[in-house]
Amino acid sequence: MKVSNILKEKGDRVVTLEGSTTLEDAIAALVRERIGAVVILDSREQIAGVFSERDAVRAISKEGAAALSKPISELMTRKVVSCSMEDTHDQLLEKMTQGRFRHLPVVEGGRLIGIISIGDVVKHKIASSESEAEAMREYISTG
Repeated sequence: MKVSNILKEKGDRVVTLEGSTTLEDAIAALVRERIGAVVILDSREQIAGVFSERDAVRAISKEGAAALSKPISELMTRKVVSCSMEDTHDQLLEKMTQGRFRHLPVVEGGRLIGIISIGDVVKHKIASSESEAEAMREYISTG
């Protein structure tokens, strides 16, 4: 299965924030939206970084409550790995495993068009495996 199939079912909504957003407000957005990461866009609408729960935990662990007033541009992951609509489950899992992250922005033609989480990949991988198993059971029972 490809990213395009996942986004077709999941949707292409991406929560984005400005780099000037404080850590406190970014955490509130993550909680409100029930998500694990947001994409940070620059003034040209290009990806400047990804801010995740892990970035928040790391900042608070290092600086305590003082980190809450810092802009997320100072705390976000700047080296962003993305994927395309044609990437497969296995390619996504490899990128996420190698990079040790759980969210991949989907980019086509230099434009942000979605985001995929490890949960999305696992959900669709399980559904695909169940579908294959059911097809095999049907084949065996009719053969």
